[in-house]
Amino acid sequence: MSKKLRVGVVGVGYLGRFHALIYSRMDNVELVGVVDIDAEAAARVADECGCPAFANSSDLLGKVDAVSIVVPTTAHLEEARQFLQAGVHMLLEKPIASTVKEGAEIVRLAEEAGVILQIGHLERFNAGVMALAERINRPRFIEAHRMGGFVERATDVDVVSDLMIHDIDIILSLVKSEITAISAVGTPVLTPHVDIANARLEFANGTVANVIASRVSEKRMRRIRVFEENRYESLDFIDQRIETAYPKPRPGEAWPEVVVERLDIEPVKPLDAELAAFADSVLTGKAPLVDGRVGLEALEVAMRVKNEIMGRLAN
Repeated sequence: MSKKLRVGVVGVGYLGRFHALIYSRMDNVELVGVVDIDAEAAARVADECGCPAFANSSDLLGKVDAVSIVVPTTAHLEEARQFLQAGVHMLLEKPIASTVKEGAEIVRLAEEAGVILQIGHLERFNAGVMALAERINRPRFIEAHRMGGFVERATDVDVVSDLMIHDIDIILSLVKSEITAISAVGTPVLTPHVDIANARLEFANGTVANVIASRVSEKRMRRIRVFEENRYESLDFIDQRIETAYPKPRPGEAWPEVVVERLDIEPVKPLDAELAAFADSVLTGKAPLVDGRVGLEALEVAMRVKNEIMGRLAN
């Protein structure tokens, strides 16, 4: 491998453009080129980044050590297969695939090739999430809200695969226990897919999580609260602040004082951190924080949630 990591970006729409721009600024990366089915978009981003634009993703084969795949989820397996079979390391945007079967095939191809496969669960690189994980010991109940207004991009998938899967992945990383039961409700509102959903996840260790996701809400909210015995932690993703509440005994009083402490998180750009971690994994061989199997597990749970919802809608 050359001194700099040779990287290409396949798909330079809204998010892929940022992948390309960040790579173009990284000292240990050479951005070899970008690809998009929209030739004009590819040319614009290539001009911004000072790299070539290619007509087909296969044009990158033999030129790159690693790629970011930032295309619609339904095209993940098709795009991933050619690069993984060629031994190219990969950052694949979330969700890993549109079906569990396709996701499992992507994982198999990566493991067979012996390459790094990182799934783009961006919130794992949110400084607040990383700080929260360090403060959690034994979660009893978790409540997550991820809500926002309607935007036209990412409407090729439902809100579970688009938004809720972020919190599913975070919750799985915090609880570290098998899910024993899932119940869920949801409905399409503005698209043919489910636009608002609520899921209850029950774990073998007794933890319960309630997760709400909406892309048709007037109020934007990104929050997760984790309740443990005698304390709870609340993370606001937007304000980048953690609040901790716990009881403090008051001599002579029947009820304790509720103490609330606030921790402001040092801002970190999650996508910058994610791409830097990917490059580091490829260059050093270190396992990625969110590898293919982690991404597949999140997809499996998301699909169980979606199936619960669709079953209710069919009645």
